[in-house]
Amino acid sequence: MKYRHAFHAGNFADVMKHVALVAALQRLTEKDRALYLLDTHAGRGRYEIGGPGGESAQGIGRLAALSAAPSHPALARYLELVRALNPDGALRAYPGSPLIEAALMRPGDRAAFCELQGAEADALKREFRGDARIGVHERDGFEALQALLPPREKRGLALIDPPYEDADGDFTRVAAALVDTATRWPQGVVMAWYPIKQGFVAARLHRRLVDAGVKRLLAAELCVHPDDSRAGLNGSGILTVNPPWQFEQDLRRVLPLLHETLAERGAGRTRVAVLAGD
Repeated sequence: MKYRHAFHAGNFADVMKHVALVAALQRLTEKDRALYLLDTHAGRGRYEIGGPGGESAQGIGRLAALSAAPSHPALARYLELVRALNPDGALRAYPGSPLIEAALMRPGDRAAFCELQGAEADALKREFRGDARIGVHERDGFEALQALLPPREKRGLALIDPPYEDADGDFTRVAAALVDTATRWPQGVVMAWYPIKQGFVAARLHRRLVDAGVKRLLAAELCVHPDDSRAGLNGSGILTVNPPWQFEQDLRRVLPLLHETLAERGAGRTRVAVLAGD
């Protein structure tokens, strides 16, 4: 069964991933130098949400319903982007990572958004038609990491976000891609999202990267169920190679805020840990 982007769009894992992405890009754009962004599994860019069976009600639906002003700049900017797609206040559309990345890009930045599924890639091309900063590639994202990096800008961010339909295979490919990309692009920030269905699987991924000698590695996790729950998806995490300045502190502030809103009766946990480096 193919991963259904629209069904999962705006769920708690999407919220965590996209708030972290906003935080990283806000930090990177504090400097004037141009950035190159690569999104390996970009999807179609925007999604209709709120339909029967969708997961957005337990994610962005809860967060957007809060009356208090966001207490962290990344969370505030993320909610601005979501609300910009829903000007009447009803949550009908949700931005995927390409729309978020494009919104935070500056005129001198460039991006490559990769999507292997034809219909999704076609929708992504329509979304960014006329934006000279962005190239849309109908290609395998793991192959694109090797073909398109390192970029001429030297600075930038790559987001690796496969569907984990073949969980063992994708965990292996993600680990190999992080190690290879960190070696070939030592100036780049590389972020990889992963699901947490069983905690030991994520721990094995972490150990593989540490043993491979990745020099600067940060792990962040948000779980809304206990690690041993049978809920299916208990949480999600993001590994960041070469995390931007102050990004760790951003996550330590914002993840507890997300957990408070998204977890049922305080279940689950958050974690931010430096696995390698200072």
